[in-house]
Amino acid sequence: MIDMTSAAVTKVRAMADDYKVGESGLRVMIVGGGCSGLSYDMDFEETSRDGDEVFEFEGLKVFVDPMSYSYLDGTRIDYREGFTYSGFHFENPNAKKSCGCGSSFTV
Repeated sequence: MIDMTSAAVTKVRAMADDYKVGESGLRVMIVGGGCSGLSYDMDFEETSRDGDEVFEFEGLKVFVDPMSYSYLDGTRIDYREGFTYSGFHFENPNAKKSCGCGSSFTV
């Protein structure tokens, strides 16, 4: 299971409006790269693919492919805004180590 805060859902919806993608869902994925080896990535997507885990938060559909889900199970996605940092924050219990900026990790 993954979780997404109301702040994150609100930000995704605002971005969907900005990019004029309507009621698209959100694909959350893990990609290779970053200073720690694996990175979080997100993009708008219309529908799920075969094998996806599908979650819904306040009407927002979130799609996660099987490989990414194995790294994201138990993760909480939040959106934080402050003077020094604004962005999505992943609280991932599977990450053993992450880089200083928090955008990449190792398992």
